[in-house]
Amino acid sequence: MISREQRTPLSEWWWTVDRLLLAAIIALMLAGVILSLAASPPVATRIGLDPFHFFNRHILFMVPSVIVLIGVSFMSPRQIRRSALVVFALSMVLIVATLLIGPEVKGAKRWITILGINIQASESAKPAFVVIAAWLFSESARKPEMPATSMAIVLLMMLVSLLVMQPDFGQTMLILMAWGSLFFIAGMRMVWVFGLGATAAGGLLMAYFLVPHVAGRIKRFMDPASGDTFQVDTAMEAFSNGGWFGLGPGEGIAKRSLPDSHTDFVFAVGAEEFGILLCLAVLSLFAFIVIRAMSRAYATEDLFSRFAASGLAILFGVQAAINMAVNLHLIPAKGMTLPFISYGGSSMISLAYSVGMLLALTRMRPRTEVEAIDAHVARTYA
Repeated sequence: MISREQRTPLSEWWWTVDRLLLAAIIALMLAGVILSLAASPPVATRIGLDPFHFFNRHILFMVPSVIVLIGVSFMSPRQIRRSALVVFALSMVLIVATLLIGPEVKGAKRWITILGINIQASESAKPAFVVIAAWLFSESARKPEMPATSMAIVLLMMLVSLLVMQPDFGQTMLILMAWGSLFFIAGMRMVWVFGLGATAAGGLLMAYFLVPHVAGRIKRFMDPASGDTFQVDTAMEAFSNGGWFGLGPGEGIAKRSLPDSHTDFVFAVGAEEFGILLCLAVLSLFAFIVIRAMSRAYATEDLFSRFAASGLAILFGVQAAINMAVNLHLIPAKGMTLPFISYGGSSMISLAYSVGMLLALTRMRPRTEVEAIDAHVARTYA
């Protein structure tokens, strides 16, 4: 047991971190292990790999993810800002490199291989960008004369432009929604919010007319008879087959034919084998993490910590909502992993970095420490 009287970094971390939030995140990661074991063997077998190939790699990715999560949660707000700048800069370089030399898969360039490791740089760019945007918005509120909001818009346009060039409209939509929410939380005028919303709608309309696969997915969503809806139909059948309590571990049918049962449609596999009750439990974990993080964010007086924690919580929650909505055929199909549940190394490590920052920003800090942070920022930008 760690004593409050011990003045060590570990004891200070343990007594200041939100242990309920940490427990919910760990529970989510454990649920991912169970669902990976249930969903991935048929996929591996179909492509000629060892049945537990994806499960073993899922466990392998968890080791650095837990290290990153815990390590980042020790950081101070100043260290988080600095790490986000470095991660964002490296991610932008890797995204450009992906566009130049990355392999094209299904008409998109989203992955680059470095030292035998496949990296999707857009995953790490998301949380780093949210933190930088939060810092710029907090500076704009602190010093209205500073063109921080304009800088945030420029960074947004840079990142979105690179993602559209890949193209990756799922990540683009996610970043725009998180940034727009953060923009609203920062207290910007409603005319800006409506203006940005109209711009996003215009961009979606252009994508519909100019990008065939985007138009195809929207048409298939509106009129299933207009194209192939095999994955979505199979996912819906999985929910129906599972009922409230599921068919039992290993008894699922959908995973035998779903190409992405271990990634985009792992939620449907879980529903078929473990029932809707499990899905509701997973949904409750996501909701608890987002609501708990938002409440802790608004309890702090440091604007940067408040904005950054809120933005990271929204990013996390919206990504989960998009994946579950696709599985339930509530929105057009879009490749988006379910945080800590779906298979994916880049996704899991980036999520660990994001949630680690969330834990760090929501730690309980004495008022004197918050005032010291504000004083340091004021001296730096005076």
